[in-house]
Amino acid sequence: MNADQQQEHTGSYYAATANERTNYPRLAGAVSADVCVVGAGFTGVSAALTLAERGYSVAVVEANRVGWGASGRNGGQVINGFAGHDKMAKKYGAGVEETLEAIRWRGHELIRDRVSKYSIDCDLKDGFAEVALKARQFRILEEYFEEREKAGFPHRYELWDRDKTCEMFGTDFYHGAFVCYRDGHVHPLNLCLGEARAARGLGVQIFEQSPVTHIEHGARPRVVTANGYIEADSVILAGNAYSKLEPKHLKNLVFPASSYIIATEPLPVELAQEINRDDVAVCDVNEVVDYWRLSADKRMLYGGACNYSGQEPRSIESYIRPRMLEVYPQLADVKIEFEWSGKIGIVLNRTLTVGRTGKNVYYCQGYSGHGVSASHVMGEILADAVTGTMERFDLFAGLKHIRTPGPRWLGNQLVALGMLFYRLKDKL
Repeated sequence: MNADQQQEHTGSYYAATANERTNYPRLAGAVSADVCVVGAGFTGVSAALTLAERGYSVAVVEANRVGWGASGRNGGQVINGFAGHDKMAKKYGAGVEETLEAIRWRGHELIRDRVSKYSIDCDLKDGFAEVALKARQFRILEEYFEEREKAGFPHRYELWDRDKTCEMFGTDFYHGAFVCYRDGHVHPLNLCLGEARAARGLGVQIFEQSPVTHIEHGARPRVVTANGYIEADSVILAGNAYSKLEPKHLKNLVFPASSYIIATEPLPVELAQEINRDDVAVCDVNEVVDYWRLSADKRMLYGGACNYSGQEPRSIESYIRPRMLEVYPQLADVKIEFEWSGKIGIVLNRTLTVGRTGKNVYYCQGYSGHGVSASHVMGEILADAVTGTMERFDLFAGLKHIRTPGPRWLGNQLVALGMLFYRLKDKL
């Protein structure tokens, strides 16, 4: 996090419909806590709330505003799993299958429990559909269905053929869908703001507009900003795509990629019902995905076309709208009222980078666009680690990662080159 950030929220639909405008103080002077959390997105706020519920004193320091980064501007899709699940299962074998399966769904439990416990108004809804764009991709969805059947999955899930998918989504663009009603969608910024408010109510100190310049390591590290510092027994780094701290250990492990979303004006009731009868979130199964859902006030929120090169389009609407109209030509006359972008943290081998520097500075980065649910459980796992329970943390920390040489832009070009292969694969 750099001193030149210090920005307000992007001009997104989420920011325009936020339940509150936070105004936590800037960090000034010396603050002492059991744990200092750097970053007030989902990972940091989840860790802080978990620790506060356990009786620890916590201070959170954020460069901009609570939920400013990906946590407050993403597609709002609450999807099970985490980056690197399959690689971890392969590395550790059958002995960890039960633990990994529990981690896979734990973020959902945390979100639902907190929304209920702290009365967080965030438009949380059940239902997420993965859709096949080609007939051959439908086999992937069949495998998902078979896996749930074999596991005796206790929640509602369905496999839709092409006809049912066309009926439910009002388009013949898709060849089928797998729908899980344990997954869902949410207003992500309101969820993050609500969790931060809950943490503050339990005594967590939150500081905004306070970029961290560096960390002084020691038995009680100091997290330093321009106007003060926080001294703590342990530090959690939760900055993801925007963090530039601890370059000796973390440089060139995570690369920022841009994702884009447009939001239409509210749709007529009949049209909203036509294109999404069950009001579920939707994502295709391409390697480079498009995703969409309806907001609580029935706007189409359509996103995707992730850009790995670092070069931004002149107009997000011009970039994304044609993709939406390819699926839904009936939206041709609908006005686009919001457009925005944000950075997601990409790891070359698509696994979370988790570990610690020294004995007491812990980090988790690189959700690779799959972070709403995963960041919640990773916040809990980081909280476990700083309080001495390392089992789940060590599973992630034991993974090896590729560090690219040279400046970050070179890493981004390598990522972009790799994703070009997957784009071509999607088109074939």
